[in-house]
Amino acid sequence: MTRAAARRYLLTLVRLGYAESDGKLFWLVPKVLSLGYALLASIPFPKLAQPILDEISNRTGEVASLAVREGHNVMFIAHTTSHRLVSAQAGIGMRIPMYCSAAGKAIMASMSDDDIRDVLTTGSFPKLTPNTKTTYDELWDEMMKIRANGYAISNEELEIGLLSMSTPIPNAQEQVNLSITVSMHAGRMTIGQMVTNVLPHLQEGRKKLMSML
Repeated sequence: MTRAAARRYLLTLVRLGYAESDGKLFWLVPKVLSLGYALLASIPFPKLAQPILDEISNRTGEVASLAVREGHNVMFIAHTTSHRLVSAQAGIGMRIPMYCSAAGKAIMASMSDDDIRDVLTTGSFPKLTPNTKTTYDELWDEMMKIRANGYAISNEELEIGLLSMSTPIPNAQEQVNLSITVSMHAGRMTIGQMVTNVLPHLQEGRKKLMSML
C-alpha cells in the first residue's frame, strides 16, 4: 500500500469517528471496539466457545464439553471429540441430571442456598450407580464442598466408568447457568491427578469464556 493510499484510509477512519489525528499522527479511539462487539454478538456462544474447548481437549487428551442448565438438568451445547479409540462422549443436545453430573453440580453449587434447598426438596434423585449421592444431607454437603473448592467431580455417580471434572462459568452479573467439563473413563486418572493435570486447563478456559459473557 502506498503512503498516499494509507493516509486516505486513515482520514476515512477519522471522518467516521473510529480514529483521531493531530495532522501528522493517527490513533484509534474506543468507538473501534464496536466493530468487534457487533461481530461477537452475531456469533452463537457455543461457536465462540468451540476453539477453547478444542484447546482444553488437545492439552488433556480428553473430551471437553460446555453445558447449560435446564431446570433440574443440564444440556450439552458444545463438545469436542477425543483422539482415543475409547472415550467419554457427550452429544450436543444431550440432557443429564444436575445432581449427579459434574457439569450440573458445578452449576448447582453456584446457586443461592435457598435455590439449592428448593432443588433438593422438589427434585427426584434416583440412585443411578452405587456411587450416586441421593439424600438431602449428602447432596447439601457435596454442594458446600464444591463451592469451597471451585470445581465439581462426578466419580462414577452418573454412569459406571465415567469420571468428570467441571467448573462453573459466571456471567457479568455473577449468575451461573453454564459450566465447562472434561470427561474421561475412570481409571485413566485419579482425582488427585485430575486436579493437577486437568483443573488448570479448565480454569484457564473458564476465564476465557467469562470474558465473552
